[in-house]
Order: sequence, then C-alpha cells, then structure tokens
Amino acid sequence: MSAWVGGAFKIAVILSVSGLLGACASLRWYGQAVSGQIDLLARREHIADLLADPSTDPGLARRLSQVLEIREFAEAELGLPASRSYRHYADLERPAAVWNVIAAQPYSVDPVTWCYPVAGCVAYRGYFDREAAQDQARILAAEGLDVVVSPAVAYSTLGWFDDPVLNTMLRWDDADLAGFLFHELTHEALYVKGDTAFNEAYATTVERLGVERWLRARGDEAALRAWRSRQARRDQLVALMLAARKELRQGYAKRQGNPPALADFKAERFGQLRADLVALAERAGDGGQNGWGRRPLNNASLALVATYREGVVAFESLLERCEGSLPCFHERVQALGRATSEQRERFLGIAPNR
Repeated sequence: MSAWVGGAFKIAVILSVSGLLGACASLRWYGQAVSGQIDLLARREHIADLLADPSTDPGLARRLSQVLEIREFAEAELGLPASRSYRHYADLERPAAVWNVIAAQPYSVDPVTWCYPVAGCVAYRGYFDREAAQDQARILAAEGLDVVVSPAVAYSTLGWFDDPVLNTMLRWDDADLAGFLFHELTHEALYVKGDTAFNEAYATTVERLGVERWLRARGDEAALRAWRSRQARRDQLVALMLAARKELRQGYAKRQGNPPALADFKAERFGQLRADLVALAERAGDGGQNGWGRRPLNNASLALVATYREGVVAFESLLERCEGSLPCFHERVQALGRATSEQRERFLGIAPNR
C-alpha cells in the first residue's frame, strides 16, 4: 500500500548519536535504531548489479527494473530529487521493516509525540524488532494510554542515507510500489522539521498525482481503474475514521471531569465506528478493509489516520490553482515550508488542536 494508514511510516535514524542524546532520550531506543539501520545498510546490493547477474530470480529482476523506471519517471515528470535512494535492494528476511508504536491519552485523539534531532517531533516511535515494539506498547498501556503497534513494510531516512528498496515492499502491486517511491522522494524534496501534518499531506498529494500520471503514461487503463477504485474505498474508510475522530474530540471536551460519561461515550462511539467499517467492507466486498472492523480501535488508531490524510484537500486546491503545473506547485510548497507554523496551519485548514 502507499504511505497512507498502516502503510509506510518514516523514522529518521542518525548513526552518530553520541553527541545528540539529551537527558530524557532513551539510550535503549537509540541503540536499537542504530543497530537496525546498520544491519539494513549492510544488506544493500546495487540494483544494477543484480540486474546484470544471470542468477538473479527473474521475478525479482522484473520488479527491480521497474523500480528504476519509476525513479526515472519521478525525476523527469514529477520534479522529484535525483537522489541515490531506491537504487539498491535489501532483503531483510522479515515481514516488516519496522514496527511503529502510536499512543494517545485515554480521552484525547491527539497522538503522543517523540522528538528526534533531525526529524523533529513525530507521532510514532519505530522499532526494528517487533517484540521491542510490543514491550514499549505494554509499558505505555500500563500507564493508561491507548496504544497501537503498526507494522510498516518500508520507511525512509529522509535522504540521510541511500535508502534501499526492501523485500517487504515488493509484495505491493505496481501502482502502490510507485506511490510509495513518489511519496518518499517528495519528503526528500521538502521536509519541514516537526510539521508532520504538512509533510504528509504534501507527499500524499504528489503520490496520488504521480500514480495517476505514471499509469496513464504506461497506457495501463485497467491498472488505473483498479487503483482509482482502491483509492475511492480507502477515501471512504478514512472519511469514516476522521468523522469519528472529530466527534470524539468534541465529545471528550464536553464530558471533561465526568469519567463514567467519558468511558460510556468512548465505548459507544468506537462501537459505532466498528459497525460502520464492517458495513463499508461488506458493501465493497473487500475483506481487507473488513480487517479494520476486527482489529482493536482506539484513540491511537485515529491519530494514525489523521497523521497521513488531513490537509490533502489544501494541497490539491493549490495544485488546481497552478493548473496542474508541478514546477509551480513545488515552488509554492517550498515557500510554505519557509513560512511560520501558524501560516502552514491556516493553509491546511487544520486548527492547532484539531
């Protein structure tokens, strides 16, 4: 899937952390981040070398060749950086690249944030080991927080390292693989430290536009129709979850100081959301979406959705004002990146306590 819900969350890892750790930083977390990143980098192989090797599996060779074609399209047609990212391949020999821990207070839909030297403050903490992520989730849950652990099949270092294509990413179909690459390369074009909503809405807008243009350029109308259909279903799912998030925010504020009323309201609204998600899946005949109706739903689940999807409409409107011109669009976004956080919030139409 693309970098929407449950998909490809980012974590900026810096190897030279010795001079960057503050008094409140978790040495254990930084230690696993460094060792995990070193292991990933050690597994990299040049895609060009693999394509030249006759012993490379033909199926793998086809997908890796396609990755290079997508990279060329991203540079030539979308104005994205000609970096060294995604010109290598790494087999991690596991089902996910990282496991992200997302947490929220029991009666708040705003995520707990963690702050890092380069990425700024973000709404998740990533672990290269699933058990370590689950241990952290148990600690946070014992403190009374709502918690989810979300496997991410890919992540980006925002251009700090030559990020490879991972074996976990190749389970996606062609359109979703292209979408991920467009999304992550957009972050390399512009990443505003600490402004997750702005960064993700920008990258999601370029991702969606990029997939549309890439599939049209290939003349693959069947794949384009299938991708549009998936996007429409995902948009419906996200709309349900964002509506629930808005109502929960309002309901929590209204019932502050009344714990029994808060608990009853929370249980009732999440029960309704689960029923809505199951009904949506049944209408669409989509067993994958029905998974949202079966898995745990809590405040952290909704924070996860909002991180990636709020604010996209503002960027789509900006693209329309540029009449679809990506040079115009990127230039105006760069200017927004230099603006104040308050100006970006007004642009996005998202209140500080959304």
